[in-house]
Amino acid sequence: MDDDMKILVTGGAGFIGSNFIRYMVKKHADCEIINLDKLTYAGNLDNLGDIEDNPRYGFYKGDICEKSIVDDLSNDVDAIINFAAETHVDRSIIDAGNFVKTDIYGTYVLLEAARRYDIKRFIQISTDEVYGSIEEGSFNEKDCLNPSSPYSASKAGGDLLVRSYSRTYGLPTIIIRSSNNFGPYQYPEKLIPLFIINAIQNKPLPLYGDGTNVRDWLYVMDNCRAIDLLLHKGKVNEIYNVASGNERKNMQITDLILKKLDKAESLINFVEDRKGHDRRYSLNCEKIRELGWTPKYEFEEALISTVDWYLENEWWWKKLVR
Repeated sequence: MDDDMKILVTGGAGFIGSNFIRYMVKKHADCEIINLDKLTYAGNLDNLGDIEDNPRYGFYKGDICEKSIVDDLSNDVDAIINFAAETHVDRSIIDAGNFVKTDIYGTYVLLEAARRYDIKRFIQISTDEVYGSIEEGSFNEKDCLNPSSPYSASKAGGDLLVRSYSRTYGLPTIIIRSSNNFGPYQYPEKLIPLFIINAIQNKPLPLYGDGTNVRDWLYVMDNCRAIDLLLHKGKVNEIYNVASGNERKNMQITDLILKKLDKAESLINFVEDRKGHDRRYSLNCEKIRELGWTPKYEFEEALISTVDWYLENEWWWKKLVR
């Protein structure tokens, strides 16, 4: 793929999508981005306020499930990168319907448009959660999918559709499965931003179970670098895991946040564990490392930087929390 490409980014007003758009606009001087976002509760145009007037960036409000909108925006682009998804596990447990619609049917609508207009690359942004939990070792891209929540099941369904379009229609697709992202502009329902903001306000930090669930934490800018690399150099019809190797227990993350903010451990509030809560995620990332990608950001420094960002940008999150 050339640098002077035109890309349709779906879900670009969300956390990872907005960071990716900003990264691409700043890195690639000839890259043009179209951002299609429904602006649900987690979509926020404030995330891209600093580039909203850039002539190489355009925003369109719309739903990836609406065929006419997707067709209008897809007929002259080189690539589609699908970030659009319902992503919060807790919400999927309460009501799975929106997850099935957006993460599966919405992916189908995008795939049909990509097939119709001979898109050069279709990149599906997925998650490590489709593999399920693993006690020891790490999942590689050929391992079976074993999702535990309606959210991860819906993402697995979308991935399978993408694979089927590669095999049946020859659509040039790439699936990227990343570990837990963190960084600026993350909606404050996920663990790190929620705990930072609650601690700033001296509110309880609701920690599930015994706090020993393990996640691999990936700074969002490292993920953006990985997606950019795979867009240009990834092998089509392949799956790539992306993770940093920074496995931490949720309790460890909580302690680091409290230490950085000089807050007491008494803010920790152990709550009933989530239904079907996976114990540990871990990804084998040899495949993308063979292309030259390695994490650039050291975990604890990136976490401290993230805490600082939320401290310095109260204007952004204050309107999002009760």
